[in-house]
Amino acid sequence: MAFVGEPQYSATKNAAVLTVMPRTSPQDSRTSALVRSLRDTVVPRVTARTGVTALIGGPTAASIDTAALISARLVLVVGFVIVLSVLLLMAAFRSVVIPLVSAVLTLLSTAAAYGVIVAVFQWGWLGGGIDNGATAPVDPWIPLMLFALLFGFSMDYQVFLVSRIREEWRAGRAASDAVADGLARTGRIITSAAAIMICVFAAFVLGDLRVLRVIGLGMAVAVLLDATLVRMVAMPAVLQLTSRANWWFPSWLDRLLPGFFGDAGSTQIHATQIRRAPEGAS
Repeated sequence: MAFVGEPQYSATKNAAVLTVMPRTSPQDSRTSALVRSLRDTVVPRVTARTGVTALIGGPTAASIDTAALISARLVLVVGFVIVLSVLLLMAAFRSVVIPLVSAVLTLLSTAAAYGVIVAVFQWGWLGGGIDNGATAPVDPWIPLMLFALLFGFSMDYQVFLVSRIREEWRAGRAASDAVADGLARTGRIITSAAAIMICVFAAFVLGDLRVLRVIGLGMAVAVLLDATLVRMVAMPAVLQLTSRANWWFPSWLDRLLPGFFGDAGSTQIHATQIRRAPEGAS
């Protein structure tokens, strides 16, 4: 610590506030270690058997507590969003493979965006070009915000693409042809929509606030990767490889999930019609 100020007493003289200044910056990992050491070791040992209650607070300690809380809840939030989106896509497209593949690919583009903002703003890979040469840890709430925003955009692009592929499949096209036609008919729509959002988020990088620069760069990179490599390359490639398995949907799940397009239970209906078709019918 750099110094400890004189205690400032309350009017009743039964409480006091002491200002402690660390030698390191608030974002430094050594400052977090100092707060933990004061809370877990130093203060409890000094106040033991004295009847004094000592609390470590202030902006720096509060920021450390907030970061720890958000980090602990990040996995829960991500898991909840993924599970809910998978269930909604299953209900919409009557498929098990497509929602699972979509969730995995979205996580990949999100991870890539995290890597870019850490490399630029925390490690300083671009020098002073974007962050004015001042590197610092990424605020803990930013990854959570980026994930929520990116998952919304990626699901939009996913619905555009898979809806068209599903229409072609239900019209009787082969699985491979349905994927190719769906990509051809929606590619320009997805690319145009993504280009608009990339320009919007890239403009944030030109601002003066570091938080806006971090979010802008992260979202611009994430949307760029998601709309090109993920939706236009990786997703169609996986759907081509899985072929007819894309539309496998167990009967118990078909009965359980509602249908968004009025086709709940369609798996059982089609199967019944096929089984009851007269012999020799085409």
